[in-house]
Amino acid sequence: MRALFAALTVAVLAQIVPIGAIPALAATNPEPVEILQKDGSRLKAVLFRPDGHGPFPAVVGLHNCTGLNNLAGAIGTRYRDWGERLVSGGYAVLLPDSNSSRGIGSQCGAGARSIRVDRERVADADAARAWLQTQSWIVADRVSLLGWSSGAIAALWAVRARAQPQAKDGPDFRSAVALYPGCRRLGNAAWSARVPTLILIGRSDDQASAASCQQMVAGARGRSARLAIHVYPGAHHDFDHPNRPLQVRTGLAFSVDRTGRVHSGTNAAARADALKRVPEWFER
Repeated sequence: MRALFAALTVAVLAQIVPIGAIPALAATNPEPVEILQKDGSRLKAVLFRPDGHGPFPAVVGLHNCTGLNNLAGAIGTRYRDWGERLVSGGYAVLLPDSNSSRGIGSQCGAGARSIRVDRERVADADAARAWLQTQSWIVADRVSLLGWSSGAIAALWAVRARAQPQAKDGPDFRSAVALYPGCRRLGNAAWSARVPTLILIGRSDDQASAASCQQMVAGARGRSARLAIHVYPGAHHDFDHPNRPLQVRTGLAFSVDRTGRVHSGTNAAARADALKRVPEWFER
């Protein structure tokens, strides 16, 4: 098995990852990429690529409703952190920017949902996969999918089993990981996966219900590719963020209690486990 991630030193009982608790990674400069979509539009993305000629396995990463970039226009801390960690393990990582590619900002608030997770976001995931598979330095049948929050919902739609499979440009995704997706609508649609899929979510998540995801996974067993779900006690939404103190966000389109008020913050134990569990899933 290839060397995946640097060793983690975390305080298991701490809710917040202190600065310096996890070893810093060498800075990686991602490359901007533009992908021509079937409808003629251009999908902006950033690519983290390992040194060398490859060929490399790859991961397509789908950002949350906020978008790929922060308010300063730089890649969000969480996405850069995952990109650098995965590339250090020998993966190429392609992060499509669904929001800015369409000239729009955050899609988190009520009334701001002009990108559908089961349509446009799925098309972006497929376009990113197909682009990677045309590159000589990629192992075409080892492209996996990773998503966060609304991007995780899109990832689950992207690997949903279909009665009549659609023709694809190249091999299908090898596997998928969804971090804290909302599962209610997927469960109502009798979701199941056509590729091995892992869901990671916090028990205390009040933006996406862990119980709904557990119910969805239980309902899909026996008619799905390999499925697994891991629920982290005490963890909230965004538990894998490198260093986000627990905070309350308001005005969101989705919350478990429908108030639009949710908690978001790093959970040291959940983050450490996810950083280990995700690449292990991709290595299968």
